[in-house]
Amino acid sequence: MRSSQEAGTTAHRSPMAAPRSFVWSRRIFLTLLTGFVLLPVYVMVSSSLKPLEDVSGEFRWMPSGLTIRPYFDIWETVPLAKYFVNSLIVAGAATVCSVIIAIFAAYAVSRYRFRGKRLFTVSVLSTQMFPGILFLLPLFLIFVNIGNTTGVALFGSRGGLILTYLTFSLPFSIWMLIGYFDSVPRELDEAALVDGCGPLKALFRVVVPAAVPGIVAVAVYAFMTAWGEVLFASVMTNDTTRTLAVGLQGYSTQNDVYWNQIMAASLVVSVPVVAGFLLLQRYLVTGLTAGAVK
Repeated sequence: MRSSQEAGTTAHRSPMAAPRSFVWSRRIFLTLLTGFVLLPVYVMVSSSLKPLEDVSGEFRWMPSGLTIRPYFDIWETVPLAKYFVNSLIVAGAATVCSVIIAIFAAYAVSRYRFRGKRLFTVSVLSTQMFPGILFLLPLFLIFVNIGNTTGVALFGSRGGLILTYLTFSLPFSIWMLIGYFDSVPRELDEAALVDGCGPLKALFRVVVPAAVPGIVAVAVYAFMTAWGEVLFASVMTNDTTRTLAVGLQGYSTQNDVYWNQIMAASLVVSVPVVAGFLLLQRYLVTGLTAGAVK
């Protein structure tokens, strides 16, 4: 009788052994993954608090002395404040333009039937298949020729860089908002039209408030695309319009590299993006998942 009970108990407990081992293996894996992800952050933070001689020589995991002097020197070695303002203006303007254009384009595709609708959506999505470096030389020649012909200075200006980043973020923004607008019931538009609203009033009073998570996701994507871009910013800007991503190269000279200031400046540059992501994380996740499900 006991043997049968023990066999039953063993049989009852055996299915629990595999999930428990899986849970522990998952915890170990996630712990190792977290340590791997946080290791560069620790190196960046610790290096930003070290004197230059501790960073230039052999790397030490534990700093011999801590100092906040690099956080004051970063504003004097290079004009970091000017680069910060340039990046904020360029990224902010590109984000606003991308969101506004994407709202109108996505609403037209989602709510109306017109000739070439399918071709338009496929063309918008297909532009994301090409690497950005393919557009570097054509855009450079276009901006230079426009400046020589019309006198409108696009090359080396903030406006030219805003147009460049707009071409990067706009296709994906339109495509994602199309999927999100499709998830908004059309009955809301029809009810607004019955109440006397026109198409534009129905868009801004009914559809846009219901699509706030998707719009926020598009805005975050457009801003992050413009904020950290390096290749086009290094070619399309000059000393006056240089952005943060390119301005960080100023801490490297022919004689020395200020590694502690580079780490401090990188940490300062990352703060706006990280803070904005944390504040808008709920809307971002909702917008991305809604567009993906649709």
